[in-house]
Amino acid sequence: MSVNIPSDIRLSEVKQWLATQPDLKVSPETIRPASSDASFRRYFRVDGEDGNTYIVMDAPPPQEDVRPFIHVAEVFGESGASVPKILARDVERGYLLLSDLGNTTYLHQLNHDTAHKLYLDAIESLVLIQTQSKPGVLPEYDRALLHRELMLFPDWYVGKHLGVTMTEKQTESLNKVFDVLLANNLAQPQVYVHRDYHSRNLMVVSPGNPGILDFQDAVYGPITYDLVSLLRDAYIQWDEEMVLDWAIRYWERARRAGLPVSHDVDAFYRDFEFMGLQRHLKVLGIFARLYHRDGKDGYLKDLPLVMEYTRKAAGRYNALAPLIRLLDELEEKGPSVGYTF
Repeated sequence: MSVNIPSDIRLSEVKQWLATQPDLKVSPETIRPASSDASFRRYFRVDGEDGNTYIVMDAPPPQEDVRPFIHVAEVFGESGASVPKILARDVERGYLLLSDLGNTTYLHQLNHDTAHKLYLDAIESLVLIQTQSKPGVLPEYDRALLHRELMLFPDWYVGKHLGVTMTEKQTESLNKVFDVLLANNLAQPQVYVHRDYHSRNLMVVSPGNPGILDFQDAVYGPITYDLVSLLRDAYIQWDEEMVLDWAIRYWERARRAGLPVSHDVDAFYRDFEFMGLQRHLKVLGIFARLYHRDGKDGYLKDLPLVMEYTRKAAGRYNALAPLIRLLDELEEKGPSVGYTF
Protein backbone atom coordinates (compact mmCIF):
# COMPACT_ATOMS: atom_id res chain seq x y z
CA MET A 1 0.00 0.00 0.00
CA SER A 2 1.32 3.43 -0.88
CA VAL A 3 1.37 6.02 1.86
CA ASN A 4 1.46 9.70 0.95
CA ILE A 5 4.26 11.66 2.62
CA PRO A 6 4.92 15.36 2.01
CA SER A 7 7.61 15.49 -0.64
CA ASP A 8 11.17 16.46 0.17
CA ILE A 9 14.42 16.09 -1.70
CA ARG A 10 15.97 13.41 0.52
CA LEU A 11 12.82 11.31 0.56
CA SER A 12 12.74 11.32 -3.24
CA GLU A 13 16.44 10.51 -3.28
CA VAL A 14 16.12 7.57 -0.90
CA LYS A 15 13.29 6.09 -2.97
CA GLN A 16 15.50 6.26 -6.06
CA TRP A 17 18.36 4.69 -4.09
CA LEU A 18 16.16 1.78 -2.99
CA ALA A 19 14.92 1.26 -6.54
CA THR A 20 18.43 1.07 -7.96
CA GLN A 21 19.82 -1.51 -5.53
CA PRO A 22 20.06 -4.74 -7.58
CA ASP A 23 20.06 -7.10 -4.59
CA LEU A 24 17.22 -5.39 -2.70
CA LYS A 25 13.69 -6.61 -3.22
CA VAL A 26 11.79 -3.81 -1.51
CA SER A 27 8.91 -1.64 -2.69
CA PRO A 28 10.01 2.02 -2.50
CA GLU A 29 6.43 3.22 -2.97
CA THR A 30 5.49 1.72 0.43
CA ILE A 31 7.89 3.91 2.37
CA ARG A 32 6.35 5.60 5.42
CA PRO A 33 7.60 7.17 8.66
CA ALA A 34 8.78 4.71 11.31
CA SER A 35 10.15 6.99 14.03
CA SER A 36 12.20 10.07 14.70
CA ASP A 37 14.64 11.01 17.42
CA ALA A 38 16.30 14.01 19.01
CA SER A 39 18.81 14.39 16.18
CA PHE A 40 18.58 15.12 12.46
CA ARG A 41 18.11 11.42 11.70
CA ARG A 42 14.82 10.07 10.36
CA TYR A 43 13.65 6.48 10.07
CA PHE A 44 11.26 5.02 7.52
CA ARG A 45 9.69 1.59 7.19
CA VAL A 46 9.43 -0.06 3.78
CA ASP A 47 7.84 -3.32 2.65
CA GLY A 48 9.87 -6.14 1.13
CA GLU A 49 8.71 -8.50 -1.58
CA ASP A 50 9.41 -11.34 0.88
CA GLY A 51 6.61 -10.13 3.18
CA ASN A 52 9.02 -8.62 5.73
CA THR A 53 9.47 -4.96 6.53
CA TYR A 54 12.76 -3.08 6.60
CA ILE A 55 14.01 0.18 8.08
CA VAL A 56 15.62 3.01 6.15
CA MET A 57 17.86 5.37 8.12
CA ASP A 58 18.14 8.87 6.67
CA ALA A 59 21.13 10.57 8.33
CA PRO A 60 21.78 13.78 6.37
CA PRO A 61 25.40 14.96 6.09
CA PRO A 62 27.03 17.07 7.38
CA GLN A 63 24.86 17.02 10.51
CA GLU A 64 24.99 13.21 10.73
CA ASP A 65 27.49 10.49 9.87
CA VAL A 66 26.45 6.84 9.45
CA ARG A 67 29.96 5.44 9.90
CA PRO A 68 29.87 5.29 13.73
CA PHE A 69 26.53 3.44 13.53
CA ILE A 70 28.03 0.91 11.09
CA HIS A 71 31.08 0.41 13.31
CA VAL A 72 29.16 -0.03 16.57
CA ALA A 73 26.61 -2.33 14.92
CA GLU A 74 29.52 -4.59 14.03
CA VAL A 75 31.12 -4.37 17.50
CA PHE A 76 27.90 -4.98 19.44
CA GLY A 77 26.67 -7.58 16.94
CA GLU A 78 29.83 -9.65 17.42
CA SER A 79 28.98 -9.92 21.12
CA GLY A 80 25.76 -11.75 20.28
CA ALA A 81 23.49 -8.86 21.22
CA SER A 82 20.49 -8.19 18.97
CA VAL A 83 21.18 -5.16 16.76
CA PRO A 84 19.86 -4.31 13.29
CA LYS A 85 21.65 -5.94 10.38
CA ILE A 86 22.93 -3.51 7.75
CA LEU A 87 21.63 -4.74 4.39
CA ALA A 88 22.68 -1.82 2.17
CA ARG A 89 24.51 1.45 2.64
CA ASP A 90 25.29 4.75 0.95
CA VAL A 91 27.78 6.26 3.36
CA GLU A 92 28.40 9.46 1.42
CA ARG A 93 24.73 10.40 1.22
CA GLY A 94 23.82 9.01 4.65
CA TYR A 95 21.41 6.18 3.84
CA LEU A 96 21.24 2.73 5.42
CA LEU A 97 18.79 -0.12 4.88
CA LEU A 98 18.40 -2.14 8.08
CA SER A 99 16.61 -5.21 9.30
CA ASP A 100 13.46 -4.30 11.22
CA LEU A 101 13.36 -5.02 14.96
CA GLY A 102 9.66 -4.19 15.09
CA ASN A 103 7.76 -1.32 16.65
CA THR A 104 7.28 -2.49 20.25
CA THR A 105 9.61 -0.52 22.48
CA TYR A 106 10.31 -1.41 26.08
CA LEU A 107 8.53 1.82 27.04
CA HIS A 108 5.28 0.62 25.43
CA GLN A 109 5.52 -2.87 26.92
CA LEU A 110 6.75 -2.14 30.45
CA ASN A 111 4.33 -2.55 33.34
CA HIS A 112 4.48 -4.18 36.76
CA ASP A 113 3.75 -7.59 35.25
CA THR A 114 6.36 -7.46 32.47
CA ALA A 115 9.11 -5.30 33.98
CA HIS A 116 11.12 -7.96 35.83
CA LYS A 117 11.57 -10.25 32.82
CA LEU A 118 12.25 -7.36 30.43
CA TYR A 119 14.85 -5.78 32.70
CA LEU A 120 16.62 -9.07 33.32
CA ASP A 121 16.81 -9.59 29.55
CA ALA A 122 18.27 -6.10 29.16
CA ILE A 123 20.79 -6.75 31.93
CA GLU A 124 21.88 -10.01 30.29
CA SER A 125 22.46 -8.23 26.97
CA LEU A 126 24.33 -5.43 28.69
CA VAL A 127 26.67 -7.90 30.40
CA LEU A 128 27.13 -9.69 27.06
CA ILE A 129 28.27 -6.46 25.38
CA GLN A 130 30.48 -5.40 28.28
CA THR A 131 32.35 -8.71 28.42
CA GLN A 132 33.60 -8.10 24.86
CA SER A 133 35.08 -4.71 25.76
CA LYS A 134 38.55 -3.77 24.58
CA PRO A 135 40.33 -0.41 24.70
CA GLY A 136 40.99 1.37 21.43
CA VAL A 137 37.86 0.08 19.65
CA LEU A 138 35.44 2.87 20.59
CA PRO A 139 36.16 6.53 21.45
CA GLU A 140 37.12 7.12 25.06
CA TYR A 141 34.57 8.59 27.46
CA ASP A 142 37.30 10.82 28.88
CA ARG A 143 37.22 13.70 31.32
CA ALA A 144 36.81 16.29 28.57
CA LEU A 145 33.68 14.61 27.21
CA LEU A 146 32.18 13.94 30.63
CA HIS A 147 32.80 17.57 31.61
CA ARG A 148 31.31 18.94 28.38
CA GLU A 149 28.17 16.97 29.13
CA LEU A 150 27.99 18.36 32.68
CA MET A 151 28.29 21.90 31.33
CA LEU A 152 25.00 21.43 29.50
CA PHE A 153 23.34 21.84 32.90
CA PRO A 154 24.56 25.39 33.73
CA ASP A 155 24.54 26.50 30.10
CA TRP A 156 21.12 25.27 29.00
CA TYR A 157 19.07 24.29 32.03
CA VAL A 158 20.12 27.06 34.40
CA GLY A 159 21.00 29.81 31.94
CA LYS A 160 18.43 29.27 29.19
CA HIS A 161 15.59 27.36 30.82
CA LEU A 162 15.53 28.98 34.25
CA GLY A 163 16.90 32.26 32.94
CA VAL A 164 19.30 32.54 35.88
CA THR A 165 22.86 33.87 35.84
CA MET A 166 24.73 32.11 38.61
CA THR A 167 26.94 34.06 40.98
CA GLU A 168 30.67 33.40 41.18
CA LYS A 169 30.12 31.58 44.47
CA GLN A 170 27.40 29.38 42.96
CA THR A 171 29.58 28.56 39.95
CA GLU A 172 32.46 27.63 42.22
CA SER A 173 30.18 25.39 44.29
CA LEU A 174 28.84 23.64 41.20
CA ASN A 175 32.34 23.12 39.81
CA LYS A 176 33.39 21.42 43.06
CA VAL A 177 30.46 19.00 42.73
CA PHE A 178 31.49 18.39 39.11
CA ASP A 179 35.04 17.56 40.28
CA VAL A 180 33.68 15.01 42.78
CA LEU A 181 31.52 13.36 40.13
CA LEU A 182 34.28 13.28 37.52
CA ALA A 183 36.80 11.78 39.96
CA ASN A 184 34.37 8.95 40.68
CA ASN A 185 33.33 8.43 37.03
CA LEU A 186 36.90 8.26 35.76
CA ALA A 187 37.98 5.86 38.52
CA GLN A 188 35.36 3.29 37.50
CA PRO A 189 36.33 0.28 35.38
CA GLN A 190 36.00 0.96 31.66
CA VAL A 191 33.79 -1.02 29.25
CA TYR A 192 31.75 -0.46 26.10
CA VAL A 193 29.04 2.12 26.83
CA HIS A 194 25.91 2.47 24.66
CA ARG A 195 25.14 5.91 26.24
CA ASP A 196 21.36 5.72 25.73
CA TYR A 197 20.48 2.24 26.96
CA HIS A 198 16.89 2.94 27.98
CA SER A 199 13.26 2.07 27.30
CA ARG A 200 12.91 4.04 24.06
CA ASN A 201 15.94 2.39 22.47
CA LEU A 202 15.24 -1.20 23.51
CA MET A 203 12.78 -3.21 21.43
CA VAL A 204 10.81 -6.25 22.55
CA VAL A 205 11.90 -9.03 20.18
CA SER A 206 11.91 -12.82 20.14
CA PRO A 207 14.34 -14.47 20.17
CA GLY A 208 17.28 -12.46 21.48
CA ASN A 209 15.40 -9.88 23.52
CA PRO A 210 16.03 -6.97 23.62
CA GLY A 211 16.67 -5.48 20.20
CA ILE A 212 19.06 -2.56 20.67
CA LEU A 213 18.86 0.72 18.73
CA ASP A 214 20.44 4.19 18.65
CA PHE A 215 23.95 3.08 19.61
CA GLN A 216 25.98 5.25 17.23
CA ASP A 217 27.36 7.40 20.07
CA ALA A 218 28.84 4.42 21.93
CA VAL A 219 32.13 4.95 23.78
CA TYR A 220 34.58 3.18 26.10
CA GLY A 221 33.79 4.42 29.58
CA PRO A 222 32.43 3.89 33.13
CA ILE A 223 30.91 0.48 33.77
CA THR A 224 27.79 1.74 35.59
CA TYR A 225 26.71 4.23 32.91
CA ASP A 226 24.38 2.03 30.87
CA LEU A 227 22.87 0.43 33.97
CA VAL A 228 21.94 3.91 35.21
CA SER A 229 20.43 4.75 31.82
CA LEU A 230 18.33 1.58 32.06
CA LEU A 231 17.16 1.77 35.66
CA ARG A 232 16.96 5.54 36.22
CA ASP A 233 15.16 6.09 32.92
CA ALA A 234 14.00 9.62 32.08
CA TYR A 235 10.78 8.21 30.59
CA ILE A 236 9.60 5.71 33.21
CA GLN A 237 10.11 5.41 36.96
CA TRP A 238 10.27 2.43 39.30
CA ASP A 239 10.27 2.11 43.08
CA GLU A 240 13.69 2.45 44.68
CA GLU A 241 13.45 -1.10 46.04
CA MET A 242 12.96 -2.48 42.51
CA VAL A 243 15.83 -0.43 41.12
CA LEU A 244 18.11 -1.65 43.91
CA ASP A 245 17.08 -5.26 43.30
CA TRP A 246 17.80 -5.02 39.55
CA ALA A 247 21.09 -3.22 40.18
CA ILE A 248 22.20 -6.00 42.54
CA ARG A 249 21.14 -8.65 40.01
CA TYR A 250 23.30 -6.89 37.42
CA TRP A 251 26.21 -6.77 39.91
CA GLU A 252 25.89 -10.51 40.57
CA ARG A 253 25.81 -11.36 36.85
CA ALA A 254 28.69 -9.00 36.08
CA ARG A 255 30.86 -10.63 38.75
CA ARG A 256 30.05 -14.11 37.46
CA ALA A 257 30.96 -12.96 33.95
CA GLY A 258 34.33 -11.69 35.16
CA LEU A 259 33.58 -8.00 34.71
CA PRO A 260 35.65 -5.69 36.95
CA VAL A 261 32.86 -4.41 39.17
CA SER A 262 33.65 -3.65 42.79
CA HIS A 263 33.58 -6.67 45.12
CA ASP A 264 31.72 -4.48 47.62
CA VAL A 265 28.09 -4.05 46.55
CA ASP A 266 27.77 -0.81 48.55
CA ALA A 267 30.74 0.70 46.72
CA PHE A 268 29.25 -0.47 43.43
CA TYR A 269 25.92 1.19 44.21
CA ARG A 270 27.68 4.40 45.17
CA ASP A 271 29.40 4.37 41.77
CA PHE A 272 25.98 3.77 40.19
CA GLU A 273 24.52 6.81 41.95
CA PHE A 274 27.44 9.14 41.17
CA MET A 275 27.37 8.08 37.54
CA GLY A 276 23.63 8.61 37.53
CA LEU A 277 23.98 12.14 38.80
CA GLN A 278 26.39 12.99 35.98
CA ARG A 279 23.84 11.65 33.51
CA HIS A 280 20.86 13.37 35.12
CA LEU A 281 22.56 16.78 35.00
CA LYS A 282 23.47 16.20 31.37
CA VAL A 283 19.92 15.16 30.49
CA LEU A 284 18.44 18.25 32.17
CA GLY A 285 20.67 20.32 29.90
CA ILE A 286 19.87 18.29 26.79
CA PHE A 287 16.11 18.44 27.30
CA ALA A 288 16.33 22.20 27.85
CA ARG A 289 18.44 22.57 24.70
CA LEU A 290 16.02 20.49 22.64
CA TYR A 291 13.29 22.93 23.59
CA HIS A 292 15.07 26.29 23.49
CA ARG A 293 17.37 25.64 20.51
CA ASP A 294 15.56 23.00 18.49
CA GLY A 295 11.93 23.84 19.23
CA LYS A 296 11.15 20.33 20.50
CA ASP A 297 8.87 20.71 23.52
CA GLY A 298 8.03 17.02 23.93
CA TYR A 299 10.87 16.53 26.41
CA LEU A 300 9.74 19.23 28.84
CA LYS A 301 7.26 16.86 30.47
CA ASP A 302 10.17 14.56 31.39
CA LEU A 303 12.18 17.23 33.23
CA PRO A 304 10.44 16.78 36.63
CA LEU A 305 11.37 13.09 36.85
CA VAL A 306 15.00 13.78 35.95
CA MET A 307 15.11 16.52 38.57
CA GLU A 308 13.63 14.11 41.12
CA TYR A 309 16.41 11.62 40.35
CA THR A 310 18.96 14.43 40.66
CA ARG A 311 17.77 15.60 44.05
CA LYS A 312 17.43 12.10 45.51
CA ALA A 313 20.92 11.03 44.44
CA ALA A 314 22.61 14.26 45.55
CA GLY A 315 20.73 14.24 48.83
CA ARG A 316 22.18 10.90 49.88
CA TYR A 317 25.86 11.93 49.94
CA ASN A 318 27.56 14.66 51.96
CA ALA A 319 30.01 15.42 49.15
CA LEU A 320 27.07 16.27 46.88
CA ALA A 321 25.09 18.36 49.40
CA PRO A 322 26.22 21.67 47.81
CA LEU A 323 24.22 20.72 44.71
CA ILE A 324 21.02 20.47 46.77
CA ARG A 325 21.65 23.95 48.22
CA LEU A 326 22.28 25.31 44.73
CA LEU A 327 19.10 23.75 43.35
CA ASP A 328 17.12 25.30 46.22
CA GLU A 329 18.59 28.71 45.41
CA LEU A 330 17.90 28.32 41.70
CA GLU A 331 14.31 27.28 42.34
CA GLU A 332 13.71 30.51 44.23
CA LYS A 333 15.17 32.58 41.37
CA GLY A 334 13.62 30.64 38.51
CA PRO A 335 10.51 31.69 36.59
CA SER A 336 7.25 31.58 38.51
CA VAL A 337 5.34 29.83 35.72
CA GLY A 338 6.08 26.96 33.35
CA TYR A 339 8.41 24.11 34.09
CA THR A 340 10.20 25.01 37.31
CA PHE A 341 11.54 22.80 40.04
